[in-house]
Amino acid sequence: MHINYPIQPVILSGGTGTRLWPLSRESYPKQLIPLVDEYSLLQNTLMRLEGMKEILNPIVVCNHAHRFLVAEQLRRINLQSKIVLEPFGRNTAPAIAIAALHAECPETLLLVLPADHAIQIKLSFQEAVRSGAALAKEGKLVTFGIVASSPHTGYGYIKRGIRLGDSGFAVEKFVEKPNYETAERYLSEGNYYWNSGMFLFSAKQYLAELKNHAPDILEACIAAVKQERNDLDFIRIKENEFSKSPNISVDYAVMEKTRHGVVVPMDAGWSDVGSWGALCEIGKKDSDGNVLQGDVYAEGVTNSYLRSESRLLAVVGVNDHVVIETPDAVLVAHRSCSEQVKKIVNRLSHDKRVEKNHHRTHYRPWGHLELLVDTEGILVRRVCIRPGMSIDLQKHQFRLEHWVIVSGSAEVICDEKKIIVHENESYYIPMGSAYHIANIDASPLIFIEVQVGKCLREDDIERLGAHVS
Repeated sequence: MHINYPIQPVILSGGTGTRLWPLSRESYPKQLIPLVDEYSLLQNTLMRLEGMKEILNPIVVCNHAHRFLVAEQLRRINLQSKIVLEPFGRNTAPAIAIAALHAECPETLLLVLPADHAIQIKLSFQEAVRSGAALAKEGKLVTFGIVASSPHTGYGYIKRGIRLGDSGFAVEKFVEKPNYETAERYLSEGNYYWNSGMFLFSAKQYLAELKNHAPDILEACIAAVKQERNDLDFIRIKENEFSKSPNISVDYAVMEKTRHGVVVPMDAGWSDVGSWGALCEIGKKDSDGNVLQGDVYAEGVTNSYLRSESRLLAVVGVNDHVVIETPDAVLVAHRSCSEQVKKIVNRLSHDKRVEKNHHRTHYRPWGHLELLVDTEGILVRRVCIRPGMSIDLQKHQFRLEHWVIVSGSAEVICDEKKIIVHENESYYIPMGSAYHIANIDASPLIFIEVQVGKCLREDDIERLGAHVS
């Protein structure tokens, strides 16, 4: 099937993926992590649209805290995009409304895709999208129902009604996550699909449905967009106005109320990657049924998911387990209990553990830094500054810093004195000195930073703004 009207992807990238802790954390959530292959889930979401000539540049709606990570991941796959920043999450209905108000034109079809799903059969996905587009062009609000392969209790379901066109059905009803017996009945009846959270409709039709069924969402989003501002390559909507929108999903706000809902079946190896157990199911397995990623040695291990991020991981004599190693945390869980990881995350939050939200590696607009040592009075980090980037002018009152350049060359300005520091050279920043460092090479600048003092936290950073040469 071929279509000749434009489709604009809307990528919803605001989630935190707590069930995939310790890899997914609030500051670096699962959609930004390469979980299935060398690309992140966000990158794969966009790359599976390749080859569809009718696709426009996407709109990505994301948390403002992730904006530079999202922009960098899009740059790496050579994609131009509008990146709209949510000041805070208000669920999917307002996020899609914001995107609809930024569409190319009112008649543009919006293909709404969560950024954190995995799909194994690209061509089947694209064919379902084309089928849905023909219906969306007629004013239908299309949702994609996943052809169920098991009586899954972790998904909501969609019951289909009468056939509409070649590939769609009227939506008879949405149902909540069922118990196992009910899910078995849905599977045997054959007219229920898993609710994928993917949609396709025109911007004009979606906004009209909001006006009919959820006018408070529409009013808040229109006001927030009217007062938006550009911030570098990002679009910031007005926080106060957006806060007036209800926190509600598109299912509840629109899809369960509209008379124009249509479900198009999709059988494309879909997963919401909602738990470590889900990754066990879709990962590439060895002869013992194991998914092994990183520096892993397994002996007498079967049907398990083992992943190492920073060191050798050796596992002996277990079955149906998940073992995840990161530089600052290790998770060991039975596959049947992997959905309960969220309970651990809740306990970490209650105890105010930094491991709940942050990795040892922190990402910044200019690059990233990795914590190596953190003890009383001394903090050591490995800092990487991308080519052409710099750390803005700043100073500290309670600590001094020593830098050793590992690779690259740096332009350092300290108290208005400029110097070029090369590989294997060092530099000293006294307490109270205003300094700026820039990467002047075509390759990453890497240096070891040693902080010494009585306050080694963010509250001892006085930011003085961008340096002007």
